[in-house]
Amino acid sequence: MGAVVLASATAWVVLRVLLGNHPLFKVPQYQLVSPAEFAVYAILGVAGGVVSATFTRLLLGMRAFFLRLPRNTAWFHPVVGGLLVGILGWFVPQVMGVGYGYVGQALNGSMALKVMLLLVVLKLVAVTASYASGNAGGIFGPALFIGAMLGGSVGAVAHHMFPAYTATAGAYALVGMGCVFAGIVRAPMTSVLMIFEMTQDYAVIVPLMIANMISLFIASRLQHEPIYEALAVQDGIHLPSAALHQRHGLRKVASVVQPASQLLPAEITVQEAFDRVQSSRFRSWLLTDQRGIIGVINLGLLECELAIDSHKMLSKLVNPLIFPHVHNDQ
Repeated sequence: MGAVVLASATAWVVLRVLLGNHPLFKVPQYQLVSPAEFAVYAILGVAGGVVSATFTRLLLGMRAFFLRLPRNTAWFHPVVGGLLVGILGWFVPQVMGVGYGYVGQALNGSMALKVMLLLVVLKLVAVTASYASGNAGGIFGPALFIGAMLGGSVGAVAHHMFPAYTATAGAYALVGMGCVFAGIVRAPMTSVLMIFEMTQDYAVIVPLMIANMISLFIASRLQHEPIYEALAVQDGIHLPSAALHQRHGLRKVASVVQPASQLLPAEITVQEAFDRVQSSRFRSWLLTDQRGIIGVINLGLLECELAIDSHKMLSKLVNPLIFPHVHNDQ
């Protein structure tokens, strides 16, 4: 935590020296027009949770599709994603880039409802296609953009229906940024602090917390695994949970682990593997490919598959993303 604080404070000082003390977005002063607005912010939280889960599932699904393709087609993946984004950008240029300029327009209530609704959908497709195919992409900037457009859309509808009881669309765009970020990244308090630091206004915190909590609840029910953990699993990185580190007094894996003396390559067939392990003193073996360890295979499974299809590749018998394992510090 100390290192994070030191780095953040240093970055802030350098930024202020170079660019001056100007906020990222120029936002009008927020005011709560009526207590009835809290119901609209709750609806925005529900919408934010649904959009957050949609973003996460769409990104993970498209990325899993590209990862399943043969490795010799990897060069073509960015072409597919770039072509899709280019077509969308040809007809709707606002989907290109980070789009902070358009976010500023939404925060100041100067964007049309139909444009904001269209950008919510197209930005979802463009960002996930670009990220999943290996092109430029991210999560932080798109979350703010999509949230601003979603909040602006909800706010525009609410202000049109109840002009005397609701604020302008810009206030909802501001809260929408926070609630979509909270739903995607699963960091509601980070979202609150972030929006407060951008506006320097305490008044927005209460509706923001309402929308954040609802968005977080909906998103976590629709998509159980947080996006960063799911992306790590897709890359074959399985990080220990915080609960495992809190268990004291237990023997560590590092004290009993031994190097594997016999590995099986994933490219060989079941018959070839069986021939190799017939004289082995072990009953289970690690399966490896160019990425490293992708699973564990045992003698019983080999014998069963030998009777079914002896020419099947070993890589077809395991899931390279999820398999039983432990870490040295567990």
